[in-house]
Amino acid sequence: MDVPGETPFLMYVEDVFWRDRGRGVLVAGRVGRGWVRRGDVVELVGFGGQVVVTVVEVEDCGRAVDGAGAGMNVGLVVRGVGVGVVERGQVLVAPGSVRQCTRFAATLALLSEEDGGAEVRTGARLRFHIGAAVVAGEVTLAGDMDVLRPLHVGDVTVALERPVVLENGLPFAFRYLGRAAGTGVVTLRR
Repeated sequence: MDVPGETPFLMYVEDVFWRDRGRGVLVAGRVGRGWVRRGDVVELVGFGGQVVVTVVEVEDCGRAVDGAGAGMNVGLVVRGVGVGVVERGQVLVAPGSVRQCTRFAATLALLSEEDGGAEVRTGARLRFHIGAAVVAGEVTLAGDMDVLRPLHVGDVTVALERPVVLENGLPFAFRYLGRAAGTGVVTLRR
């Protein structure tokens, strides 16, 4: 587990629950890095939104705890945002520590045909699973490559329909033609 204060906090939003009597919104997910405590100000980022909220309570297995660190699955009760604004796939982060992007470079690795891999060409529409987000995007193959075949690896540029938080080295999976088709790694923001 990370030591409090050393790494900027980041948590992918996996589920959202409305708390009654004005207690706020419960945002559940896994802490990817850093540390968060009651009273911390964090930023909700993703899908074009960017809102600063306050952590009112940290819950681990339904019990209130003082804080949570990397690797813990927790619920954070936050104030400053309505339930319709928060959705699965966004992230809670230390304010100003990340950016959301719609274009990025990546290296893709396709599965075998038996496992769902299919030829990918420039203009192919894939569904990307990045963190807890699922976003459609269009692929452009790098250089003079005209096709990426099953069991091959290649560099691409991706244009997503909605902005998500991306960082160099972030792994993701993707689906093509309704099937799991491969994995990838973000290599550079564009």
